Amino acid sequence: MIRIRKPLIPGALVLFLALGAWLPACSAQDKGAKGTGSGGGNTVLAVVNGQPITEADVRTSAADQFKGLQREYEKSSRDLLESSLQTVINDRLVEAEAKAKGVSKDQLLAGIKPAPVTDADVDAFYEQNKAQIPQPKAEIAGKIKNYLEQQGQQKARSAFYEDLQKKYKVDMKMEPVRVEVAATGPAEGPATAPVTIVEFSDFQCPYCSRLTPTLKQVKEKYGNKVRIVFRQFPLPFHQNAQKAAEAALCANDQGKFWQLHDAMFGNQSALGVDQLKAKAAELGLKADDFNKCLDSGAKVAAIEADKKAGSEAGVNGTPAMFVNGRFISGAVPIEQLTSVIDDELRRKGAS
Repeated sequence: MIRIRKPLIPGALVLFLALGAWLPACSAQDKGAKGTGSGGGNTVLAVVNGQPITEADVRTSAADQFKGLQREYEKSSRDLLESSLQTVINDRLVEAEAKAKGVSKDQLLAGIKPAPVTDADVDAFYEQNKAQIPQPKAEIAGKIKNYLEQQGQQKARSAFYEDLQKKYKVDMKMEPVRVEVAATGPAEGPATAPVTIVEFSDFQCPYCSRLTPTLKQVKEKYGNKVRIVFRQFPLPFHQNAQKAAEAALCANDQGKFWQLHDAMFGNQSALGVDQLKAKAAELGLKADDFNKCLDSGAKVAAIEADKKAGSEAGVNGTPAMFVNGRFISGAVPIEQLTSVIDDELRRKGAS
């Protein structure tokens, strides 16, 4: 489940797709119907035992799926509009700079040269990412070098365009699409933070565990400028996810949500009920209160409320985030997440 806002796919994503080693989200099966014609609601589509079935009947029976399909269409259209707008802005900036320097646009762009990629760069990248790269370094070094060169070129161009935006005033009038999602649940960071990230997650989803260190980097980088709110979205095909979600909220009652959160993501193979109780005891929770809470199903209603809120906001897989209401799906690279955070801070004058 990949949603990219920029006109170019980030280099890391290109590399991991090429290696077959990148899947950004645990996704529920999409049961939505594929598009039908645009006939009127009273159009008869079938007759059963003399009784007509109209398009309106069908659309009513699959209302959630049609709503989701419409939401996806609107988001895709908006993403295309935003990326195309940025392309036009960049072209205007290059045109102005080329005219000021008395050169052609092609000559100006040809002058953007990133630092060369060294063997040491390749070695460092491989060591940092070898857990996700199935091939030996000798077999993959060429692809890594190509990726790093591509990434370097993209970063150099991004820096070039950012400098031009400072030189030639760019006044963005277009507001990003925002989805209203309540920031209710266990949270880190002040309620007054200019940026709030609402995360919907599943403790058994491997991609959710990959997002955890990314969010820790966000907290380290932005401090009190960012608040992170965790909401539950256990997927039905993860057999231990539901009880893990309940356990997290039971721990929250004793002020130890984040401790159990980290422990569960740290060992996703140990999420059985007895293992959850053992984790809680190790973390110093009151065993009787925790076990009673977990065994009773006291947190089921709260989890169902989170899942309903997520589904209504367009979540159909985990992890999913809303950065001040801006939807990001999957365990995206840190650069993609921070670019949205930085944009929100700029919009609020808090960068």
